[in-house]
Amino acid sequence: MGTYNIALVKGDGIGPEIVDSAVEILNAIGKKFGHTFNFTPYLAGGAAIDATGKPLPQETVDGCLASDSVLLGAVGGPKWDTLPADIRPEKALLGLRKAMGLYTNLRPSRLYPALKAECPLRPDLVENGYDLLIVRELTGGIYFGDRGRREGQYGPEAWDTEAYSVMEIERIARAAFDAARKRRKSVISIDKANVLETSRLWREVVHRIAEEEYPDVECSDMLVDNAAMQLVKNPGQFDVILTSNMFGDILSDEASQISGSIGLLSSASLGATPRGMYEPAHGSAPDIAGQNLANPIATVLSAAMMLRYSFDLGAEANCIEAAVDDVLNAGIRTADIVGASGATPIGCTEMTAELLKRI
Repeated sequence: MGTYNIALVKGDGIGPEIVDSAVEILNAIGKKFGHTFNFTPYLAGGAAIDATGKPLPQETVDGCLASDSVLLGAVGGPKWDTLPADIRPEKALLGLRKAMGLYTNLRPSRLYPALKAECPLRPDLVENGYDLLIVRELTGGIYFGDRGRREGQYGPEAWDTEAYSVMEIERIARAAFDAARKRRKSVISIDKANVLETSRLWREVVHRIAEEEYPDVECSDMLVDNAAMQLVKNPGQFDVILTSNMFGDILSDEASQISGSIGLLSSASLGATPRGMYEPAHGSAPDIAGQNLANPIATVLSAAMMLRYSFDLGAEANCIEAAVDDVLNAGIRTADIVGASGATPIGCTEMTAELLKRI
């Protein structure tokens, strides 16, 4: 039985509501399994700008670094859209990732049987559902490479540079293989090795790590353009998808859409230590904030990811995920996932109560 200190960054919009729901779920898990979760709130995003003039106060950085993990709601909203880029709410996310050394992004995508009707793919393509995890490198590649503008052959032009070191590829590959060991032990590595030198190095390093350190995990390659096609043709073939920063950015958004609802999608950002930052994949939804209309499931599932990946509490994570399954199978819906079901939608607090019943 353990004690875990969790930093709460509730953020803006519906962030406080959905984080409060996840805290209730974690407290119920603690009571059921004999753990103690201590929660300390910190400001970030628009709320921090309003209170301190900065999107990421040093107190928040220090608190997150001192925690065992961070649970984040969502940041941003129209209220702060006119601010200069260097003090926008979103800078808080980048600042926290950098300060915490988070180079791995985990984005699961699953089609729940109860929500098959909401999937935009043909029913025969998702008859057996799918359950995949995208492992995206978060701090390297073309988003962080040298860039600029210059005079080119055809006049003014802009350029961006993609670069990956062996070390960066090794550590993200290990993250993918470690995740696969907790799933179905299959990794498909995405690259563009027929064109890009960075992808050729990526492929070499991934296969070396697979052969030397993870002989129990199946490893194969797929070109990124084919992967984009396969995600909408046969998503069930994927277990863990390993990608570079840019490819992962694109493919994870595609995977979120075929699930039927972004309101159910969790995510995690991890580094070299067990400490991570966990947050829903959706935004702050300021238009419904404070109205008890938010869907807390993505944040609750992010808390389950925290239990699994940072605290190694697999049974506890399974308990939360089973509760979500049961709620959806019972036809219980918040407004964003009513779809064609015709169900009467319930609010955030009611959905939290339904989950608690099942825990």
